[in-house]
Amino acid sequence: MKNVRLPIQRLAAELAAETANPEQRTVDVVFYSGQSVRRIGWDGPFHLAFSIEPSAVRLGRLNAGAPLLNAHGATRRDLVTGEASVEAVVGVVERAWLEHGAGRATVRFSDRPEVEPIWRDVQNKILRNVSMGVAIHRLKETTKEGEKERSFLAVDWEPQEVSVVPVGADPGAGFLLSAEPETECSIELRATVPAKGEIMNEEVKTTGAGTPEVNVDAVRSEAVLAERRRVSEIRKAVLAAKLDDSVAQELIDASKSADEARTAVLEKLAEKDRAVEIIGHRVEVTRDEGDVRMAAMSNALLHRYNPAKYKLDHGRDYHGMSLLRLAEDCLAARGARVRGKAPMEIARQALAYQSTSDFPNILAATAYKTLRDGYEAEPATFVPFCRQVTLPNFNTFNALAIGESFDFEKVNEHGEFKYGSLAESKETYKLATYGKIVALTRQAIINDDLNAFTRIPEMHGRAARRLELDTVWGIITANAAMGDGTALFHTNHANLASGGDVGAPDVPKLGVGRKAMRLQKGVGGKARLNLRPRYLLLPAAHETVSDQLLTQITPAVVSNAIPEWVRGLVPIVEPRLDDNSTTAWYVAADPGQIDTIWYCYLQGQEGVYLETRQGFEVDGIELKARLDFGAAAIDYRGLYKNPGA
Repeated sequence: MKNVRLPIQRLAAELAAETANPEQRTVDVVFYSGQSVRRIGWDGPFHLAFSIEPSAVRLGRLNAGAPLLNAHGATRRDLVTGEASVEAVVGVVERAWLEHGAGRATVRFSDRPEVEPIWRDVQNKILRNVSMGVAIHRLKETTKEGEKERSFLAVDWEPQEVSVVPVGADPGAGFLLSAEPETECSIELRATVPAKGEIMNEEVKTTGAGTPEVNVDAVRSEAVLAERRRVSEIRKAVLAAKLDDSVAQELIDASKSADEARTAVLEKLAEKDRAVEIIGHRVEVTRDEGDVRMAAMSNALLHRYNPAKYKLDHGRDYHGMSLLRLAEDCLAARGARVRGKAPMEIARQALAYQSTSDFPNILAATAYKTLRDGYEAEPATFVPFCRQVTLPNFNTFNALAIGESFDFEKVNEHGEFKYGSLAESKETYKLATYGKIVALTRQAIINDDLNAFTRIPEMHGRAARRLELDTVWGIITANAAMGDGTALFHTNHANLASGGDVGAPDVPKLGVGRKAMRLQKGVGGKARLNLRPRYLLLPAAHETVSDQLLTQITPAVVSNAIPEWVRGLVPIVEPRLDDNSTTAWYVAADPGQIDTIWYCYLQGQEGVYLETRQGFEVDGIELKARLDFGAAAIDYRGLYKNPGA
């Protein structure tokens, strides 16, 4: 066993742009695909692979919200420490997991203005490369007999961060010999014997046990000199090509050798000529043929699903084609032979998880669109008077309703400021997960069953929104006890009408509710909050009455005029209230003035979303519609109830 210090490793990673979610600003990456890479380290060149066993990978840092950086923070680094500044952080890792022998993660981009161009380039598949920074804690030698270069397997490793990079990290690149932090690494070495006629390096001495002892300082010094030569050659090549110095920095950070950097410089020059074609005085930017085909097919399918909403645009070439015909076209476009194959075999091959067909992505994109259509079609009546929050995980959280500010006290010329205290009221809330699975089978493709991934996901989207509505309005109708042990609406909370004030909504009874809300005090029971009614929450049974009440008609007697504050109330009619009571009605304050009810989503996945995988119990692919949602009453002071009878 030997201990050395290893710098952070940079590994090439794949950014799956097709998984980009514009609403959530998220995209998936494969941060390790199982490949072996060649490195140069403490004992010369060696081959390095990473165990994908769950016990070997420490995913805690990624799942705790590791940063998504701009080129490993190379563009903005502290001049003293050399570490990336906070400006280099362009997002966060939402979650990481192991699947199908690979390490995968979902990253979410910041909505800062300076990050927007990067996010657009990711969606447009201009930026396709990411790099993963990995700390290695333990290596095990796996060199086979007769191999000239050693092989090692990382059996304890920890991804540190993900970076969006213009050039993917080269699997054959060496260590970054810079001022980067290093990690103590234990290496389990095999006893090796030089091959016949082979002379061992003078800096390596063999102990009696046959295990090499390495002169680490000598090897490191030699590597540092080689690194300096590499950097110098790269900068010369970039300067000669008249490219920006940032290109040189990208190649250096990607650990390109001098020869590889020269090749990359030539490719960058040629790429400019390929990307833009000048026609007369017009400039045309070309698009990837596969992307164009996928967008066109999706447009044709969405037009079949809802011609009124989705006009047939760039999908005219695929208008009227059956699902099986589209599957054949996808396979043929990728070079697969389909002539003479049975429909069932074509459908199977087109739906294969890692097939060369774009067909699963087309179906998933279309299904997601219809899922969101259904979700957004259901009116979210609770949104105006509630506040949306996001949670990082599924733990139970405490909401602190801060009371009124303590009184200011005069400070004399040489006096001291005194400490104040705040009263707190605690409520708890957490997320729960809901969902359904849509199966896209070979039979559905052959039968041209468009409803399987349009109408059914749409209905699931509607179901997701209905669940949100049931949850939030259920809090109001259930009138459960809050953290203080008293029901949400109660005379002790001064937010429940009683006696002669009970009845159908009219100006006098609304006035009683307005007064009660104005006189509410903070948690400490001292300062008046002076809350103003903003929303009138009504069962369908009161809708006509509210229309008459809130509509201004010039009266014969001025005293009969509807007050302006009443006409300014925003009516929200919700039939779920009728299921509990056809007479009760409510008044709510604006959530910008005080919290009433919070509704929560998982961070980075607001609303219903879709996950795709190869079918395990079905012969095809599965689309999982998932909703992570929760809601809770945070404060009773911004709500008022009149039983109405």
